[in-house]
Amino acid sequence: MLDLPAPDTLYAALVSRDPSYEGRALVGVTTTGIFCRLTCPARKPRPENCRWFADAAAAQAAGFRPCRRCHPVAEAGASGLVADLTARLQADPARRWSEADQVELGLDPSTVRRAFQRHFGQSFLQMARTTRLRNAVNSLKKGEKMIDAQLEAGFESASGFRAAFSRLFGHAPHQLRDGADLRADWIDTPLGGMIAITDEGTLHLLEFTDRKALPEGLRKLSAMVGGRIGLGRNAVTDLVEQELRAYFKGTGPLFSVPVTLHGTDFQRQVWQQLRRIPAGQTLSYKQLAQRIGKPNAVRAVARSNATNRIALVVPCHRVIGADGSMTGYAGGLWRKQRLIEAERAYAAQTGAGL
Repeated sequence: MLDLPAPDTLYAALVSRDPSYEGRALVGVTTTGIFCRLTCPARKPRPENCRWFADAAAAQAAGFRPCRRCHPVAEAGASGLVADLTARLQADPARRWSEADQVELGLDPSTVRRAFQRHFGQSFLQMARTTRLRNAVNSLKKGEKMIDAQLEAGFESASGFRAAFSRLFGHAPHQLRDGADLRADWIDTPLGGMIAITDEGTLHLLEFTDRKALPEGLRKLSAMVGGRIGLGRNAVTDLVEQELRAYFKGTGPLFSVPVTLHGTDFQRQVWQQLRRIPAGQTLSYKQLAQRIGKPNAVRAVARSNATNRIALVVPCHRVIGADGSMTGYAGGLWRKQRLIEAERAYAAQTGAGL
């Protein structure tokens, strides 16, 4: 689902010179034989004269030459450094990266930071830190001692490890107890890691790990269940991971996993309505308020949308501004845009919203 968006979406981005497409798409102009970045200042071609490519290599393989005004091959170099550093991170996930390490590789840290922000919505150093925490979660799940998990994850001090872990989970590692009713685990997706909290029957929370409100959401959930949250997974976690994989592959836009919605009656009403919005379609906050029979409660609907703790399964990303703008997504507007584009492209291919 995260391949190139539909041509209409790409053409609109080309006309508006949308910078969020830097590193994600290029346009080849059939009348000139030149390919450009979507932010190129040159006069825009007609839509029927456009071909779309994911990278410079694909455009050149199709016989197009790079534009001398916007230098799309230079942007491809930025994509190359993203691929190189991502591969280095996968090869040595416990490494404590710094800007000095990037300089030793002949890279400019500011260029690296911008490139990773465009591709992933976070810096390379943030991604490296999150990767180390994921490894710590895996170690603790295996029953390893906290000091071993700390060192394996590349944290020199116990206090630093506890602080980083608490920022993510809302609790220090030792407070995620054995024999708990709820289980917390990490799930990797193409748009970043997610924390899933489940019991033996339902999903209670699914959030991207870099969401600022995640620790607070976890603390509230922990308080609701008397602190009975531990590390690990069960059959529901496996189902969530399986359905997320199908969703991102574009083979299964619907989620069947049962959910427990922790909120007021009004909030649950909003969240249940969100689940009725088909993939490939969007609503405004006003339209959502009208659908629950409370047309004057637009602000309350927006607040409920923002407090949703089950991302994607309860698709709050499908609510946009009345003018069509990408507004208010705690998981990051860059994610919201990519999710909506991917779902629209999928719906267009299948002929209907699902």
